[in-house]
Amino acid sequence: MTERSPYSRPDEDPGERLDRQWNELLQELRLAQTGTQILFAFLLSIAFQSRFQDADSFTHDVYAVTLIASALAVGLFLAPVSFHRIIYRQQLRDRMLPIANKMTIAGMLFLIVAITGGVLLAADVVLSRPVAIVVVAAVLLVFAVFWYVVPAWVRRTNADEE
Repeated sequence: MTERSPYSRPDEDPGERLDRQWNELLQELRLAQTGTQILFAFLLSIAFQSRFQDADSFTHDVYAVTLIASALAVGLFLAPVSFHRIIYRQQLRDRMLPIANKMTIAGMLFLIVAITGGVLLAADVVLSRPVAIVVVAAVLLVFAVFWYVVPAWVRRTNADEE
């Protein structure tokens, strides 16, 4: 007798599984969207500050990359909702979910860029630029490890056990 994963649901049909997976994705997107939209709104306001107008080209370049990354993250986090609206009642959830998952993962990558860019903008004001860059590199490393490396490792080790 094979041992079942604690997450298997033998009483769940494929349609119920797709509905559950879609709802799980929506819950994750709600969390990611809120913070990303607040970050994007805050970034939009920075460009209109007189002190920012006087900043050097490095700061303006970091700001531009950060703003664009934030906008792309917002767009990618909202894309599954738009996707769902367009294919609503077409019984294509089985095709939509893998694509929406990829959109969410890509949105998270852009969110990392936006967050680290925001940290660099702020750290550059209170620290020397080289120290700010080192701090941001450490923050980027933490995000990469906990958002991608650890989940990839768990996924790989789980696949090895099966």
